[in-house]
Amino acid sequence: MSVLHIVTYPEKVLKEKTNPVKEINGNLQRLIDDMIETMYAAPGVGLAANQVGVKKQVTVIDVSVRDEKSPLIVLVNPEIIHMEGEIEAEEGCLSVPDYTTVMKRAKKVCVKGLDREGRPVEIEAEGLLARALQHEIDHLNGVLFVDRMGRIKKEFFKKRYARK
Repeated sequence: MSVLHIVTYPEKVLKEKTNPVKEINGNLQRLIDDMIETMYAAPGVGLAANQVGVKKQVTVIDVSVRDEKSPLIVLVNPEIIHMEGEIEAEEGCLSVPDYTTVMKRAKKVCVKGLDREGRPVEIEAEGLLARALQHEIDHLNGVLFVDRMGRIKKEFFKKRYARK
């Protein structure tokens, strides 16, 4: 296993939709293991494949730092099938270092996809896990959390981030 380079804003790959995984093989397993190690080393609670420059629909999530009941999650070809409610909370991103903002997200989500062995999974979540699932699936669709900001917040972000 190895720690991969995390791509940062405004790299083009972060704005591109990723491709569905067609075959689960040894290369994909290595990518998943490397993504897990990279996420923990960052440290973060989630990482999408395009954040390490790979245009595949793969994400890893571990919110156990704040929710001991939640195990490490590996999702291949995930999609949100149901969203409910709305909640605001602070959010950050490994691809946008040193920046956080309050974001509106669905309070509860239901996500389906495949686990790392290719078995179908369905996850119902709320709280930090629901937020992480939405955030990482957005990444796989080429959407950054800054893209979801209102116009004024986005202008503030661009001015502040341009100074770094």
